[in-house]
Amino acid sequence: MTTQPTATDMTGSETSSGQTSAERTVARGGVAAAPLLAVDDLVKHFEIRGGLMGISKLGAVRAVDGVSFTVTEGETLGLVGESGCGKTTLGKVILRLIPPTSGSVTFEGKPLFELNSRELKAARRDIQVVFQDPYASLNPRMSVGEIVGEGLYVHGMTNKREREAAVRDLLKRVGLNQQHIHRYPHEFSGGQRQRIGIARALALRPKFIVCDEPVSALDVSVQSQVLNLLSDLQDEFQLTYLFIAHNLAVVRHLSSRVGVMYLGKLAELAEADDLYENPRHPYTKALLSAIPIPDPTVRRERIVLKGDLPSPANPPSGCRFHTRCPMAQEICKVEEPPLRDIGGGHLSACHFAEDVTPLKERRAS
Repeated sequence: MTTQPTATDMTGSETSSGQTSAERTVARGGVAAAPLLAVDDLVKHFEIRGGLMGISKLGAVRAVDGVSFTVTEGETLGLVGESGCGKTTLGKVILRLIPPTSGSVTFEGKPLFELNSRELKAARRDIQVVFQDPYASLNPRMSVGEIVGEGLYVHGMTNKREREAAVRDLLKRVGLNQQHIHRYPHEFSGGQRQRIGIARALALRPKFIVCDEPVSALDVSVQSQVLNLLSDLQDEFQLTYLFIAHNLAVVRHLSSRVGVMYLGKLAELAEADDLYENPRHPYTKALLSAIPIPDPTVRRERIVLKGDLPSPANPPSGCRFHTRCPMAQEICKVEEPPLRDIGGGHLSACHFAEDVTPLKERRAS
């Protein structure tokens, strides 16, 4: 793997909820720089309706419930959490694939939710996505050349010869045979299909790519190849990633910083090495304890969470994790902890973050 960019320090002002404001600048490499992407108090609720003709509002699924973070140019922000925590929904709202309930997303200083159709089309050149399912994300009726070249055509490259040459170059860069340009998706393996999806995302030379669990549907041996490809392309094209995944080992391998989501909120956000070696939230610690250790002589403390994941339609009061937390106290049931800086840009939404200890490891006798 190539060297990853230096992680950004999360310092600066905070919102009234304790979350980092999207308006502040971040320190990176000792030089103050405005973030490439800034998400500020983003909310997405899905209404639950019932009754006659479904006109009565019964409640709402709080998929994303007040998330704020920034992404600096050239870095990879990993986003992890259990299924249903809101990771993919967050990515789709940022991309404007689904509308937000409230909040804002700013890209290069432009408020994405306020752009008209013409401005949004121009912005989409710089913001692309690699989807999770390499089988469902490619149109089976279109050839590889048509799939990868569609964006080029939509954005003005109408010359067929120029477009085909660009597509061939992209296929070469992602490790596919240029002669595959006339084949169809069903003729490829899962790993090859995901490479086609990556080539499509690269076609317009974007600055920012949302990678929505791009390797979770692939064999383990193929996962490493795709991860190495994403890392190499990041260096070659100066890309910035929001990398959404379940596998914490994969996220550490690629990310500069890592955010942990639980029931629609950020539980922790820190530089990758700091978070993995010194977690400051009980939920993060429990997730890290489940990562397999390749050395059979080493035993790690295992934390098994009790109870089921609460419903996002009816989240617990106070801290949303308190129903499963081994450190929960009375205050956790009534007061929601803010996402606060506990030192060195390490953010944690826990009343007792300073008391969370690193995982214990020992040699087997």
